Formats: sequence, C-alpha cells, structure tokens
Amino acid sequence: MGERSILIEFEPKISEIYLEKILFYKNILEKFYLKEKVEVINTYSSLLINYVSHIENIYDEISGVKQAISGTNIVKKLNSKLYHIPVCYDPEFGLDLRYVSEQKKLSHNQIIDLHFAPVYTVYFTGFLPGFLYLGGLDPKLKISRRETPRMSVLKGAVGIGENQTGIYPKSSPGGWQIIGNSPVNFFDKTHEPPCEILAGDKVKFFSISKREYEVVFNEVQSGKFHLKSEKYEG
Repeated sequence: MGERSILIEFEPKISEIYLEKILFYKNILEKFYLKEKVEVINTYSSLLINYVSHIENIYDEISGVKQAISGTNIVKKLNSKLYHIPVCYDPEFGLDLRYVSEQKKLSHNQIIDLHFAPVYTVYFTGFLPGFLYLGGLDPKLKISRRETPRMSVLKGAVGIGENQTGIYPKSSPGGWQIIGNSPVNFFDKTHEPPCEILAGDKVKFFSISKREYEVVFNEVQSGKFHLKSEKYEG
C-alpha cells in the first residue's frame, strides 16, 4: 500500500466475530513491531501497518508479517469496557429528527427510544480523531446519509448513517443525519490515550434533558466530569 504501508484485508463483513479476530491480529502485530515505530490501524475488515520511513525490502517485510500472524487462529475474548454516554435529543440539537421521522414513519420519541436502547460496539475510530464508528443500530433507523453534507456540524453531534451511529468529536463538515448532541469530550491530545474509548469497547447512550445537558457541559468544561464505565460482561 505505497512505500510506507502494508494493507491486510479480510472478508468485507461487519460483525463482532470479525472484530475480535481483527483486533486479535492487531495486538499480535503491535507486539511484533514493539521495537519499531509503526502504527497499526483497524477498520471493519482490514488492518493497515504504517511505517515512519519507506520499506526497504517489501518482500521480506510481508514475509515477516505473515509469519507473525500465521498459526494464531485462536481468538481471545476482548476485555471490553461499557461506557455510558449522555445524549440530548432536544430538537435544537436534533437537526434531522423531522426528516428521519418523515422517512421512517416514526415519532420523535420512537426514534429516541430506538436509538438509545441498544448496546453499541466500537468498531474503530476514524474520519476525525476520536470519531467512534458504532455498530448495532436498530434496523428501523437505517437511513442514508444526507445528499448534501453540511459545511459545519457542531461538536458532540450524534448522527446516524446507513446502519451506523457516531458522534462528532469536534466541529467539522459532515453528512450524517443529526438526531442529538453529547456534551462529552471524546478526544483530548493531552491525555494518554487521547481517545479513552477504544475499538472493541461498548457504548450505551442515555437520554438527558436540555437542562441536564447544560449541567454536564459545564462539568466537562471545568474538568469535573468523568465518563461512567464498567467491565463489559457480554
């Protein structure tokens, strides 16, 4: 994949079984490259190994990667955490609630209930640092992205697109259907790791009022807010 990367592709599926397998191999590769400066990034169905400089001998390098992951078919259960994330679904934040309601023939309350009911799986982060790609959206809420993306989407915006949901960690352009907002910070470059929630973790949303949103927002700004999390027993 160019002069500084190796791409490993798996069958193009979105499933928790595949996620466990991919993260298992990712962990093996990170240990394999412990003494080298490489970055291993996962998506739904691939792993990308990024090198700091160009690869000297690509054939030897690929051979080493194959050797590292060969014979490692035992997939270990992920040590996942479950994070409880507040979301305000007030119409002020839910810019596309009306559109989703019209398209899916659901009331606003039905959309909200369907959205925060599942336990979502974090498949990977991407697009923006700290943007969580969450699988597990109720099929009743499956909807296409906007035909024309917005030039600016508010930080914390909670959106749905196709069979996924996600949260914008900073203000940016975006094309997902926005149904709410979370006052939580999902990326802080001064923390280690910058994004506390990792691939393989779980997310459970809960609904808060506009007043409660303002309270949490102020706690986040003052550094008093801490995400509630626990070991996930799935």
